[in-house]
Amino acid sequence: MKRIAIFCMLFVILATTFCTSMQTFAFAESPMELKSKSGILMDYSSKEVLFEKDADKKLPVASMVKLMTILLTLDEFDAGRLTEQTMITTTENASSMGGSQVFIDPYVDYSAGDLLKSVIMASANDASVALAEHISGSEESFVTKMNEKAKEIGMANTNYANCTGLPAPEQYSSARDSALLLCEVTGHELYHKYSSIWMDELTHPSGRKTGLVNTNRLVRYYEGCDGGKTGSTNEAGCCLSASAKRNNMRLVSVVVGAPNSQTRFNECSKLFNFGFANYENKTLVSSSSPLDTIAVSRGKVDKADIFAEEEFSAVVKKGSKDTFEVSMQKPDNISAPIKCGESVGKIIVSRNGNVVKEINMVVKEDLEKMSLFDGFGKIVKAW
Repeated sequence: MKRIAIFCMLFVILATTFCTSMQTFAFAESPMELKSKSGILMDYSSKEVLFEKDADKKLPVASMVKLMTILLTLDEFDAGRLTEQTMITTTENASSMGGSQVFIDPYVDYSAGDLLKSVIMASANDASVALAEHISGSEESFVTKMNEKAKEIGMANTNYANCTGLPAPEQYSSARDSALLLCEVTGHELYHKYSSIWMDELTHPSGRKTGLVNTNRLVRYYEGCDGGKTGSTNEAGCCLSASAKRNNMRLVSVVVGAPNSQTRFNECSKLFNFGFANYENKTLVSSSSPLDTIAVSRGKVDKADIFAEEEFSAVVKKGSKDTFEVSMQKPDNISAPIKCGESVGKIIVSRNGNVVKEINMVVKEDLEKMSLFDGFGKIVKAW
């Protein structure tokens, strides 16, 4: 009996040790264990944060600064001031940039599309400065625009000193700001034309060629990853912002100050794995189909369809008992005339009783006022 008792005690001790070691292993594999100085996992649609570590800490982010250079360049395309075929004459200053580069020649013409591709894929400092000088006249003026845009999109812990991310004492950002910035960039279709390419080449006006390899390794090795930006300096360590989409959910993962290159890719992947395994995206409000109809008084039509001005999705933890409620606040009728896109009410989205979003309800056609002839026609039709 004594031997049996001793055996049982040993078994309990071993079992406890085994379970403890397994728990430690599981915890080490969770996204809470990051070697990077800061990090964040954000849902693209709702901007809800699924995980963060010192996400607002002001740190150098190296070439992740170029995400703002890319965003302002994409804005120029959207405004029609640039096309992919627009030719940009380079300067001695741009071609002399050190660090990562595509070795552009000075005083020759490159297409805006090729320069943008070089920045997105190869993190080219020389191409970044060439774009900045063309858009604003000088890199200094372009940096002013960068800081203005940062404030506009809510980047509260960011200050830019150049358009490349080369070390500068007064230049810093944060993991949260970098995630918000990548969300803005990700919304541009042209960005994805280049961001998911693994290998390509730049043909210079002289005919020589420079090979381009995407610095974001995850676009090749992580399922669903189609964009992002790396950064690496002695001051900043290794940084990475990345975006990945699976099913109907897109996530943005950022790590800042990783000890080495492999760690940044591993930890961004770990954050993605955590998000896709534990969360799902639900569309709560659709803008593509009518939500309801509303009576129209004094109009050529008696009723009109009403739509949500924008779509709204929410990320929820799988198995969560969180409840969402969608309610509409609208009058019984509206009076013509009403212009297309004019608000006629509100949609209120609540989560567990707390309002999380208000969305305007709009009409998607002009509702013209009824004329005397229209009124007579209605009377005759009714008779």
